[in-house]
Amino acid sequence: MIAPASTDTGQPARVGLAEIFLTFLVIGATSFGGGVVAYLRNSLVLQKGWLDEERFLSALEIAQTLPGLNATNMSVIVGDRLRGPIGAFIAFLGMTLPGATLVMVLGVLYAAHSHNPAVNAALVGVGAASVGMLSAVTLQIGRKQFGSLIDIAIIIATIVLVSYFRVSLLVVLFTVGPVAVFLYRPKAPTRSATAASSGDAAPSAIAREASRARGHE
Repeated sequence: MIAPASTDTGQPARVGLAEIFLTFLVIGATSFGGGVVAYLRNSLVLQKGWLDEERFLSALEIAQTLPGLNATNMSVIVGDRLRGPIGAFIAFLGMTLPGATLVMVLGVLYAAHSHNPAVNAALVGVGAASVGMLSAVTLQIGRKQFGSLIDIAIIIATIVLVSYFRVSLLVVLFTVGPVAVFLYRPKAPTRSATAASSGDAAPSAIAREASRARGHE
């Protein structure tokens, strides 16, 4: 069994390409719709230990801001972190191969049985399950982002713009995004903190000089 990622250095343990491929192959073959995020978290964080909660959330945030599907973006990010470019390619291949194959097969079957009520009911059930899984993982990993009123305000603003005013996601990204970056920019140290730091350094320097003087005596 591959050892989990090191928590001391922040660098993942070396993982075999076969394990990367099989892990993402299983995720791609067993996940449905938006619920893939739950499968990714369960496999990468809870089972494999390749990412901790914070790194998973960071990778998910990057994946959501990039063009393309979140799942494939995540596979590239995680694969690259584990084994570089070749790992990214292997993870991407494992993630997309089951879906591409199943879509081709199911597309043919659905075209032949699209008027069957049982088929449509099954698709509705799968959609409901995906929404439930996505909601569950959102509450599990998203609660860490609800640390202040600013976080809640950004979330509400995004939901209102997208859901009620039908603003394009691209427009929201380039408007709300810069505001969030500005609000969470690194703060410069205050004068009082700088003065306190200088005040602490001065006695230490005096003490060192006194110690040297005693040594010479």
